[in-house]
Amino acid sequence: MATPEKRRRMVKNFLDRHGREGLERLIRMLQEGASGQAIADEYSVSRERVRQWKNAFGEVIMIYQVHAEVRESLLP
Repeated sequence: MATPEKRRRMVKNFLDRHGREGLERLIRMLQEGASGQAIADEYSVSRERVRQWKNAFGEVIMIYQVHAEVRESLLP
């Protein structure tokens, strides 16, 4: 797991190479679930580098969402 200092350094390096728009695009792609290969192709890097960015720049949070018809069955 990256330390805050390492994350700051990685972000600075990313911004130096790809700019603010590039970082915004990367974050959007990650949030939309783009594949590591698609992101790697976009930035001309390896999938391993994308994995490192993904782990350093944020985290994946999974939730369990109950379907509406199940929730409705709990209503009085």
